[in-house]
Amino acid sequence: MIAILEFVAIFLLMLVTGVFWGPWFALSRSLSAFSAGEFIKIAKIMSANLGAPMRFLLPLCIIAMLLTVWFYPQKSAIGFYAGIMAVALIIISLIITIAIEVPIVKGVEEWTVETIPTNWTAIRDRWIKFHVVRTLTSLCSFACFVVAILY
Repeated sequence: MIAILEFVAIFLLMLVTGVFWGPWFALSRSLSAFSAGEFIKIAKIMSANLGAPMRFLLPLCIIAMLLTVWFYPQKSAIGFYAGIMAVALIIISLIITIAIEVPIVKGVEEWTVETIPTNWTAIRDRWIKFHVVRTLTSLCSFACFVVAILY
């Protein structure tokens, strides 16, 4: 039973981490090279593609990880604490997403080239900065969770 739960949790965490890592690695590092119109289009497309699936994927991932930690056989083992750290880090990723990234994207979705705010590059840079932090917290969560499962 625990092996199946661990598999589900690590699989979901891999998907979540991949969703954060992939766009950062392939696109977000270069967003400053795009024009305002291109940035708006990219943000709208990414939001449309990722918004709905991530509403389910990230909470399911956290639930599976919490259950894995809850049923961890040796509560005093390093793996147990690594699991707790993994859960804490992915929850930080969720908080960054809900509190910072989603509100920025929702604002960008309202923009057009004609109505873009004069400080749009500062908003874009803030979004990128927190995307980097969220990517790092999810990668660290993945690493900790792998330690938890292997221990």
